Amino acid sequence: MEKILVAGAHGTTGKKIISILKESNTYKPVAMVRKEEQISHFQNNGVETILADLEKDVSETTNGIDRVIFAAGSGGKKVKEVDQEGAKKLMDAAKNKGVKKFVMLSSMGADKPEEADEIQEYLRAKHNADEYLKQSGVQYTIVRPGALTNNDGKGKIKLENKLNQRGEISRRDVAETLVGALDSSIAKNKTFEILEGDTYIKAALEKA
Repeated sequence: MEKILVAGAHGTTGKKIISILKESNTYKPVAMVRKEEQISHFQNNGVETILADLEKDVSETTNGIDRVIFAAGSGGKKVKEVDQEGAKKLMDAAKNKGVKKFVMLSSMGADKPEEADEIQEYLRAKHNADEYLKQSGVQYTIVRPGALTNNDGKGKIKLENKLNQRGEISRRDVAETLVGALDSSIAKNKTFEILEGDTYIKAALEKA
C-alpha cells in the first residue's frame, strides 16, 4: 500500500479525500493536520496523522510518503503564507524525499488571475504555487475545479485543459478526481479544469 499524504485533511474536501483513500486497495491515507484537536477525528477512524503547519517547517512531513495531495487552503485569510508559500514548501519536501507524484487542488481562473473580478489575490497565490510545481521536477497533476458545492457526487465530470465556461462541481467529485490522478500513468504533468458533466471520472482522467 502506498502512503498518500493529504495536506488540508481536516477541510471539507480533505475529509472526503481521506474517506476515498481509506476504501482503496492501493493507497493508505496519512492526514496532515494543523491543530492538535484535529488529530483524534482521524485516529479514531484508524487513519495515520501528521501534525504540521504550512506556515512553519514541513520538511519532515514527507518521510516515507509515496504521493501527495495538496488540498489545503487558508480560506482567503493567509493566501500568500498558506496557499502559495506553504504549498511551495511542501513541494520542496516532496522533491527532497523522492515523492513519486504531487496532485494539486488548484482553482479555475488560476491560469489568469489578473482577469478575475474577485478573489484575485487568492488566484494569484494558486497561480504562483502551480507554476512552482511545474518547475519543481516532481511529477504532478494540477486540478482546477469550478465553484465547489456540498452536493452528492455524481461520479461524472467534464474535463478539458481549458473549459472556457463557469460552473459548479461537488467536493466529492473533486476528491474522486484528485485520488484518481495519483496514478503515475494518469495526466502526467498535466493541468486541467473540471466541472460537473457526463463522463465518468475514470474515463475522463484516462483521456486527460
